[in-house]
Amino acid sequence: MICDMKNDSWIAAAVLAIGLVIAAVILGGAVRDFRLSDRFVEVKGFAEREVLADLAIWPINYQLVGNSLDEVRAAMDSADESVIAFLKLRGFTDDEISRTPPRITDQWVYASGAQRPANRFLAERGVTLRTSRIEATRSALEDAADLVSQGVVLSPGWGQAARFLFTGLDDIKPEMIAEATADARRAAAQFAADSDARVGAIRSARQGFFSISERDASIPEIKLVRVVTTIEYILD
Repeated sequence: MICDMKNDSWIAAAVLAIGLVIAAVILGGAVRDFRLSDRFVEVKGFAEREVLADLAIWPINYQLVGNSLDEVRAAMDSADESVIAFLKLRGFTDDEISRTPPRITDQWVYASGAQRPANRFLAERGVTLRTSRIEATRSALEDAADLVSQGVVLSPGWGQAARFLFTGLDDIKPEMIAEATADARRAAAQFAADSDARVGAIRSARQGFFSISERDASIPEIKLVRVVTTIEYILD
């Protein structure tokens, strides 16, 4: 009986020792993995591309006055014809040209006697050009003074109202993200070299927002597309 008890104690001690060894190995591996995953560097990658706008939207707004609605309507028709003829002379088509509804104000409603303006009705009217012909639009903007010589009273800020847009972002997104990621990895490699380490796998990545801005205010049709990515790399 005493011998059996001694054997049982020895077996239990051996099992306990083996268990402790296995636990130490597992714990050591976990600590090692934790330390490796704790060694990382966060870097930012940048990509920039210059592109040409592919859509122009130019609202050509003008003002008209008259003492009767019929007079205003006649002036409106004449101005519309002048603006549309101006655009068609430069190669634009009916599909690229649309008219906006007029806004008519009765200036005598809140004025009386000597305070009344000479013309009772003030109308604002517009024709909008929407086209992919960027250079032709720029040329037309430069020639817009021809409309004034034809008696079209352009509204203030008519030139600044023209917008040049870039709509092809989805086509260049993958390449730009790849460029930004490569830029981030170069930065991480430099950091690792300075730290006597090696760049490992990506720990996490966050893609920034794409921004589209004018390269130069005087050349609004040339755009700059930018993106910044933030990436964490594990260091080995």
